[in-house]
Amino acid sequence: MSAAIRSMLRFKVTYQRLAVNEFQRSYARGPPSPPDGNDFSADRVPIRLKRRLAKQGLSVEDYVGDSAMRGSVQNVPAKDSATVLPPASASSGFPLNADELQTLIKDMNETAPMSSPAVECSKHFPSDTEKYQDWRRTQSRKAFRPRVDPSATSIVLFPGQGSQFVGMGQDTLGYGQASDLFEEASAVLGYDLLKMCLSGPLSSLSKTVHCQPAILVSSLAAIEKLKEQNPEAIETCVGTAGFSVGEFAALVFAEVMSFADAVEVVRIRAEAMQKASEEVPSGMMTTFLNHSSKLKTAMLAAREYCKQRCNIDDPVCQVANYLYPECKVIAGHTEALDFVEQHAKTFGIRRTKRLPVSGAFHTGLMSPAQKPVKKALEKVTLRFPEIPVYSNVTGARFRHPSKVAELLTAQIVAPVKWEQTLHVVYSRPQGEAFPSTFEAGPGNQLGTLLKLVNIRAHEKYTHVDV
Repeated sequence: MSAAIRSMLRFKVTYQRLAVNEFQRSYARGPPSPPDGNDFSADRVPIRLKRRLAKQGLSVEDYVGDSAMRGSVQNVPAKDSATVLPPASASSGFPLNADELQTLIKDMNETAPMSSPAVECSKHFPSDTEKYQDWRRTQSRKAFRPRVDPSATSIVLFPGQGSQFVGMGQDTLGYGQASDLFEEASAVLGYDLLKMCLSGPLSSLSKTVHCQPAILVSSLAAIEKLKEQNPEAIETCVGTAGFSVGEFAALVFAEVMSFADAVEVVRIRAEAMQKASEEVPSGMMTTFLNHSSKLKTAMLAAREYCKQRCNIDDPVCQVANYLYPECKVIAGHTEALDFVEQHAKTFGIRRTKRLPVSGAFHTGLMSPAQKPVKKALEKVTLRFPEIPVYSNVTGARFRHPSKVAELLTAQIVAPVKWEQTLHVVYSRPQGEAFPSTFEAGPGNQLGTLLKLVNIRAHEKYTHVDV
């Protein structure tokens, strides 16, 4: 606040206090008389004066009266002239009587700069502008938007566990260094990963210890294919994200960590998660909802059921994946999932579908896997991303290498906020163009989710087949 404004505020407060003092002095003269001026009304009577009137059994209306009464009252002489304000000197600038004081206060209230100094000052704060409030509400503020035509840019997405199939990787072997990636990964893992991907069997490939490294390497092999088929898609990429284990592929693609380090960390992660899933009978289940579904209530009831009927001390039943508005994946103890499945109609859940996974991933039941992954990440050199990478935990970009290890460790027990991530990446004003989207890896589930979240963005979607 400037010195001029402070001075003006002090000036106003001083005269308002003088007005109150003048009315208080008038009490000593007997029944208080209203001041002169036809503009005086009940809403201009000070609070202290209202209280004094109430003590004397008078109302504000009695005090103010009509204009005729005012004319007769204002001519009544004061009973005690000693209490009248002394005349002001010519140099003081103070009003000579209550009439001048009332006129001065009225003029001050009508002056624009003095009417609402707080409002005038608040205009200097960006939070008071409509533009800022609109920006604060939109999730796209977390996205990286270069000042270029969005239609000339691209986004690369990497799938997660559950998209595997026997034969994946076959279509990438003739491109770039795809074959070398499988060989390097096999050396780290200690078994022939390419043979596992091409020949299976599916039951072995679907195990967490094999599935996660297979999806990582197959996805990065798809990037080698994309580099040759559409090099412009790589050069114009302005963002990337991966679903669960696919986040490691996104970080390698953005050069945050090396390929060998990623394979090693994913190996440790897969083994730790497989071990954690075998400690407690657990699983995952897709729930299809509508506007009246009560999924939170269903999960709460399931946990209470496990406590009271199944003697489980700390039951787990929570959202593990946010896919799109009408679909969430929940995970937890098998007993809790059974309860939700059996009472789905009671809670307004349209349909449920069990997932063929070995554990309750992205829940608290995976906490034993955090420690080995954290230790593995401490040995990895992490760099600033060459392109923005969006986190599963926050939906926002990784800002610093130190946050990468922290969020990758937290991701093991935190839900995958995929729906939120898609809003961050693709939300934009109406009429603005969308980037091209490439899903690099087995399956096209991420493309399906994109269509359900943002159908216009899906119009420029392409799947890089593996």
